[in-house]
Amino acid sequence: MASENTRKWAIIPEPNSMTVGEGTVLLPYAGRVNESIAIGDGDFLLAHQLVADIRSATGTDWDIATGDMWSGFIRLRIADSRDFDSQDGGTAGAYTLTINTDGITITGCDFEGVRNGVQTLRQLIRQNGAVLPELQIADAPACQIRGYYLDATRGRVPTLAWLKQWADKLCLYKYNQLQLYIEHTFAFDGMSETWRGSSPLTPADTLEFDQYCANLGIELVPSVSTFGHQYVAMRTQELRELGEFPEDADRPFSFIERMRHHTLNVADDRAFAFSAQLVDSYLQLFRSKRFNICADETFDLGKGKSKQEAQRVGVAALYATYVGKLCEHLSKQGREPMFWGDIAIEMPEILETLPNNVTLLNWQYDPEATDEKIQLVAKAGAKQIVCPAVWGWNALLPRIDDAWNNIARIARYGIDCGAEGMLVTDWGDFGHVNDPRMAVPGMIFGAQYAWNPAGDTAENDLLERISRVEYGDCSARFVALLRNASAQAVFTWRELVEYLELDDGTGNCNTDVAQTIPCLADRLVDHLSDCGNAMTVREARNRMMRNMATTIERIPQANRALQQCMVDIAPIAAHMGNPGITAAVRIAMEGQLLLNRVGFALAEAHDVRDAHDAGDWRPSDYRALARELECWCEAYAKEWNATSQPSELHRIQETVWKAADELRRISK
Repeated sequence: MASENTRKWAIIPEPNSMTVGEGTVLLPYAGRVNESIAIGDGDFLLAHQLVADIRSATGTDWDIATGDMWSGFIRLRIADSRDFDSQDGGTAGAYTLTINTDGITITGCDFEGVRNGVQTLRQLIRQNGAVLPELQIADAPACQIRGYYLDATRGRVPTLAWLKQWADKLCLYKYNQLQLYIEHTFAFDGMSETWRGSSPLTPADTLEFDQYCANLGIELVPSVSTFGHQYVAMRTQELRELGEFPEDADRPFSFIERMRHHTLNVADDRAFAFSAQLVDSYLQLFRSKRFNICADETFDLGKGKSKQEAQRVGVAALYATYVGKLCEHLSKQGREPMFWGDIAIEMPEILETLPNNVTLLNWQYDPEATDEKIQLVAKAGAKQIVCPAVWGWNALLPRIDDAWNNIARIARYGIDCGAEGMLVTDWGDFGHVNDPRMAVPGMIFGAQYAWNPAGDTAENDLLERISRVEYGDCSARFVALLRNASAQAVFTWRELVEYLELDDGTGNCNTDVAQTIPCLADRLVDHLSDCGNAMTVREARNRMMRNMATTIERIPQANRALQQCMVDIAPIAAHMGNPGITAAVRIAMEGQLLLNRVGFALAEAHDVRDAHDAGDWRPSDYRALARELECWCEAYAKEWNATSQPSELHRIQETVWKAADELRRISK
């Protein structure tokens, strides 16, 4: 029997119990899948999934049938009372899979269980073709809710075709819930000023995608901002008066300010009418009874138009009252409210006011997070779902180590504290520069740990398994090389945006932006008191770049290492037969090489010592670098179109062009 170390195939998530025999089983060249009608798979999608993978892996065409009059080498069935022991207890999503010379049988506790067993078999067929190992699996998920949260609003709106591909992939790794994050990118009636130019999703898109997900056994849960993160809506002519700071509505667009402003003025009765209208129209498009009202990061609450009311009742009460009204509004319509837990955790008195049917989405993104906040919610008796992250935001390459540490840790905390499940988040933030395909390793981490968080799975082992199962990489090195490449990101998209947006457009420092940069936030007040003047953009950029001096000196070495990663990964990618991911990875790596060179050039321009002490290494002529950036941006735009609508691609292009213009300016 092959050991774990020598076996050339893997299953993700790793089953709880698996016995592998010494023999193999040859799939017949003209076989059949018999799927029981009792499963409830009306279109026999599960059988069709298997037939499609068998055709792809072996080139042979199989038949599909149902009923006990038809034989089937692969048999899909629903369990009876004798099929699962008391340990499984008929857990939703549980299944058994047996492969022997008599054929293949998948028995599920319910539809989801059969679906999960089919996904395990599909992974084996994809890796082994017509010759499968003899084995027996008994498996069940640790988390009943295994969800994925995809940002579809902060710059990138996926195409419906790509969303379906992503749902297919979530199904393969046994996810059973998906949420799309929406702020302004949905075509609500009467709100065209808000969604214009954003390539918004439509009701027709949602109805079609909801049905598609349901067929895959995935619950599509509506999620829309109803409180904070109203930046675009609160900048319109029609809605700005509902915000805390309507006087700021005409400020120049800023990626960073979008993350921090604007919040609804909930002291105004019109705010609730606005939120209720969003909720009421959106929920009608989904079959799910759950609804996520978001309500996170209400940074402006009680600071602008609602300041007087906040002083009267308290910010916590103002928040709790508004969220409570929205939850009650949903409950009256038979819905189960969900919202992000950051504000409630900061103000624990809010936890005591939550209705019983409300679920708190407890996001913790620190790779070294403790269980303190998860324990806090558990002790308050509130229902919660724990939410780690794939760590892709604000970067061209995914931070795979951070994702693994965060997801593995949070999954275990969630199980220990009795959480109802896990929702893995995938954010875009500053224009969503991160290609959504880069999130696949993090997504698979989430699949593994939501299913089996107690398993002793080392990161390197999981990276090898992902390389084999997801990418078809026989060397099992692809994801590790991607991780190594991401470690060479010294000057990232985040730093570039911060550097550029420190300019408020008049030559002065944008203090809202500066307050988000730790090395500047502490100096703003001191600078004003020292010299009596506001900090200029030049002074702010000087301080920012000099604060990066110890990292800037890494850039020559980092770029050499990144170039070596590109050399090492190229032949592996060539044999994977996936030109889409090959192109996406190449563009991301080339982009990071350029960003590092831009960071080095800016450091030189600001007289950072370590940039001058780097020997012969230089980012090349600044004007030539500017041209390289612009050419790269065109290639990046083509890859954007592979997954996404035009949406806000222009904002990323404009940022790159500003960087190129800055390089030309400093070259003088």
